[in-house]
Amino acid sequence: MKRNIFIVGILIVLLSIMFYSQVGKTNNVQVSLEQSTKFSEEEINEAIVAVKKKFKEFRGCELTELWYSESSNGMKDENTMILLSNFKVNSSGGDGSFEPNSTQSDWNWILRRDSKNDNWRVDAWGY
Repeated sequence: MKRNIFIVGILIVLLSIMFYSQVGKTNNVQVSLEQSTKFSEEEINEAIVAVKKKFKEFRGCELTELWYSESSNGMKDENTMILLSNFKVNSSGGDGSFEPNSTQSDWNWILRRDSKNDNWRVDAWGY
């Protein structure tokens, strides 16, 4: 009985390690905020949280840089924001759609909210 519990425990640990190693990593991301006349620092930070949450779906990838640039935003609407990022792709090629062992640079994250009081959501991403 103890042996069976031990084996099940080992399997749970191994599966947890496998799962954790596959989610998009955001824990070491370097965040840069440019002064904005359009959004408060709090609004930009809330958008950053939404991108980090979405990035966890990018299996086998590690978010290295994430930034807001007023000059790159280009959107007039106060409920739309663009963040930019760089991230590394591991040897698996992420979900298979990226070049293995590559770096994706200036990746766009388009965020929207219904009103100034609503939460940001990632609406689109890519180049």
